[in-house]
Amino acid sequence: MSQATERRRSIWKGVKRDRFLYLLALPGIVFFILFKYVPMWGILISFQDYSPYQGMWASPWIGFEHYIRFFSNPDFLILFRNTMAINLLSLIFFFPLPILLSVMMNELRGNKFRKTIQSIVYLPHFLSWVIIVGITFLLLSTGEGIVNQLLVAAGLNKIDFLTNPNYFWVLLTVQSIWKDAGWGTVLFLAAMAGIDPQLNEAAKIDGAGRLRQIWHITLPGIRSVVIILLILRIGHIMDVGFEQVFLMMNGAVSEVADVFDTYVYRLGIKQGQLSFSTAVGVFKSLVGLILVIGANKLAKKFGEDGVY
Repeated sequence: MSQATERRRSIWKGVKRDRFLYLLALPGIVFFILFKYVPMWGILISFQDYSPYQGMWASPWIGFEHYIRFFSNPDFLILFRNTMAINLLSLIFFFPLPILLSVMMNELRGNKFRKTIQSIVYLPHFLSWVIIVGITFLLLSTGEGIVNQLLVAAGLNKIDFLTNPNYFWVLLTVQSIWKDAGWGTVLFLAAMAGIDPQLNEAAKIDGAGRLRQIWHITLPGIRSVVIILLILRIGHIMDVGFEQVFLMMNGAVSEVADVFDTYVYRLGIKQGQLSFSTAVGVFKSLVGLILVIGANKLAKKFGEDGVY
């Protein structure tokens, strides 16, 4: 019997043995095939002068013309700067906060009090960006904003939070932190629940206080989860929440607000340049793929498991 035949029989035996697990995973597999892999055929139109009337197979091929146009466009550097700046601010200030928040909630001893705090910090995640931006306008608008009214009452000048480009990236970061920092604690709290409590008891016997237990037991216990989420987050560094940026954007801050996602919407949806906007999307996906592979290799080089 050849090795290939033996390998196929071994695979089939494994599938037969775990058939109920594969059946449980089937809806997810079908979802990814239908909505993630099948639509990848649409990448072909980035190499065409695509016309919806002619269809994908009849539209003329033009090679890399759209990519050349995109990279030679002066808007490319502005889009790249804005996208990277917003994501780096999020990576530096937003990503560590769920870890810190998880550690703080894990140290709470009262069960009811802990659940109350968890419910409070989870709640903003379920609010839409329309509501979040509406709250931001109510707080920070120059005319009726509560913050500016308090500044005037204190004898200070009003601040143009919403129309000053210097505040735009900061506002996006603060909104993301308020909305999703609590929800980001879910995985970290689950990882902390899997840490053996005997380790903390042994540390107590050795005289370690709470801070030392956190530093030497809790944080190393969730390190693998942190690394995996960081790798995945780096892979999305070219993605900015379109809805958030689109709702916060106005003419005064367009120079710092225009990102790849809004650019694709403007050219692809509003102007009908489907092939060109697809080329922009392919560029984003390739950068994300390269960053994930690079970050995963770097993590394995330092002895971590990585994503794969």
